[in-house]
Amino acid sequence: MVAPRHFLTLLDLSSVELRALLQRATELKIMRRQGKIHEPLKNKVLGMVFEKSSTRTRVSFETAMIQFGGDAIFLSPRDTQLGRGEPVEDTARVLSRMVDIIMIRTYEHETLERFAAHSRVPVINGLSDKYHPCQLLADLQTYFEYRGDIKGKVVAWIGDGNNMCHSYINAAQQFDFRLHIACPNGYDPDPQLMARSNNAVLVRSPMEAAHDASLIVTDVWASMGQEEEQQRRLQAFKEFQVNGQIMAAAKDDAIFMHCLPAHRGEEVSADVIDGPQSVVWDEAENRLHSQKALLELLLT
Repeated sequence: MVAPRHFLTLLDLSSVELRALLQRATELKIMRRQGKIHEPLKNKVLGMVFEKSSTRTRVSFETAMIQFGGDAIFLSPRDTQLGRGEPVEDTARVLSRMVDIIMIRTYEHETLERFAAHSRVPVINGLSDKYHPCQLLADLQTYFEYRGDIKGKVVAWIGDGNNMCHSYINAAQQFDFRLHIACPNGYDPDPQLMARSNNAVLVRSPMEAAHDASLIVTDVWASMGQEEEQQRRLQAFKEFQVNGQIMAAAKDDAIFMHCLPAHRGEEVSADVIDGPQSVVWDEAENRLHSQKALLELLLT
């Protein structure tokens, strides 16, 4: 039996494969808008395991499978034996005998790795505490559509050194752009990940990070599961808001992205996210198209 191909981080695909995937995502987007029916996954089933709630991840994957002629099954811990303490390995062994591909949105990245190690079918990381690679596919597809190749450009990550930041570090390596990371002390990205990267640098100052940047990206200051840290984080991150001053420090044609949901007045000002440099709605839509390209790649 051939070992399945998983997508747990951006490093699971080569740079060439990633670029081809983004090109395919845009082709699929155009085909959809032209009303062309394309059903390469007819009779295929995606199992979607959600430990964390979601809007964009669930709707984009479910819609992708429907548009591709397949189907998707939503599973939460409340609905499965995972919520009753069944080992992840056992769930993986059973579920992967019944469905064709599995997407997991979970708290601990280790859960994904254990699941993938015992799965007969491809496993996709729909989000974990360490990485959010599917969002990066959408972000990069959006950048390519607006500005062309990102190679050699400067990208500014401003905010928490979280799973999105980690995936941007991987993306900088895979797409050969320069990543400036501005985080408050105590909220840095994984030092081991930083040590392995030649493309990412920690600069601290949001203004310095934004200098010469073609893309400015941020995320919420307190992610799901960090609600009890809300007040402490508001204090720590108060100088890290992406606002008009930050955008003015970037290149004139810089664009702004946010994986959503956004908190206007916290990590981003309303005039930026709702302004002319913001591409967040195209970015959100591209979750659908880039994930269709990913599903097609892993299953065909």
